[in-house]
Amino acid sequence: MTIRTTVKIRTAPGLKDIPAAEWDACANPRRHGNTISAGEAEEAEETFNPFVSHAFLWALEESGCVGGRSGWHPAHLLVEDGGGRLAAAAPCYLKTHSQGEYVFDHAWADAYLRAGGRYYPKLQVAVPFTPVTGPRLLVAPGADREAMCRTLVAGLRAVRDQAGASSIHLTFLHQADWEALGQQGLLQRVDQQFHWFNEGYRSFEDFLTALASRKRKAIRRERRDALSEGITVEVLSGRDITEGHWDAFFAFYMDTGSRKWGRPYLNRRFFSLIGERLGERIVLILAKRAGRYIAGAINFRGDVALYGRNWGCIEHHPFLHFELCYFQAIDYAVAHGLKRVEAGAQGEHKLARGYRPVLTYSAHDIADPAFRRAIADYLRREQAYVLAAMGELSATMPFRHPQDA
Repeated sequence: MTIRTTVKIRTAPGLKDIPAAEWDACANPRRHGNTISAGEAEEAEETFNPFVSHAFLWALEESGCVGGRSGWHPAHLLVEDGGGRLAAAAPCYLKTHSQGEYVFDHAWADAYLRAGGRYYPKLQVAVPFTPVTGPRLLVAPGADREAMCRTLVAGLRAVRDQAGASSIHLTFLHQADWEALGQQGLLQRVDQQFHWFNEGYRSFEDFLTALASRKRKAIRRERRDALSEGITVEVLSGRDITEGHWDAFFAFYMDTGSRKWGRPYLNRRFFSLIGERLGERIVLILAKRAGRYIAGAINFRGDVALYGRNWGCIEHHPFLHFELCYFQAIDYAVAHGLKRVEAGAQGEHKLARGYRPVLTYSAHDIADPAFRRAIADYLRREQAYVLAAMGELSATMPFRHPQDA
């Protein structure tokens, strides 16, 4: 597909033939080919997001987790300059269902079907199976970001119309992009997650001193009980992660995922591929008892954040999930000077463990005018509810009040 402008816009059915260096220059422009100063890293909301990297997205495709019969059909939007180099891009998929997104629109699909419409296919700009905020409109260094983003939106709308899709969905956006897309007429949606923030803590115990006494004691007890049956914890990264470790983790992932979701999204090959290509960005936390691994959690490391992704176990022990997914992540973040831990979607139980509610952002472009009006009305009411819930949850955070100091 070509639009007559000073640039060429086309879709690609996968990342295989897109040069990794060009994609990554758009996806993580502050990191591509450069290092940044500590001051820049501290000021940046995010300087490297592993999930929009060519390595991560291509691993999903090469392993068959997306494409084929998955219902995620790559249709990446590319904007190329006059020399044929990538000036901007969007990780884009034609979807035939609403699984693996974590921004739920199943009710929208049902309502549109009852009204005589066809919701699928839809166009999804996202990282599959990954509820992590990050760049979605990717622009190369030196390009006019505002102009490129307008071009990408125009391209997405053209792809939607050409494919006969009902809608465009950009999920887990940075707030600035969310606001800019609202100005271009997209509907805006908010939800919430729970993140942990490093307030300059020197150790986990230092973090605990910021909590109310009762919560502090409860966390100490949970950590003690989690490892009470002779369980030990290993934290692995890079070349220390072997195929044997991936075998163990995949068994945990499949056992827990099959019970929780019915069909886990990721396959065994995917973990080998990311271990090979992003190993230094992976933090694999494994629990061992009686000489064998029994549970694990996988995290990815950015420059300023640790992103918790998947967890699984083959033995059930009280509080072991909290230990591996939340407390060990805090330990790691403190030890490595990271600014926050993002522990995945949902989970108000994280609040009692020192994680704070934060807003997440998505934008939606609905082709049918009548359906768009109905969705816009729904989103206004939903946003009021989300903001009210955020206020209530913020009031229950476990941190000490000034008068308790």
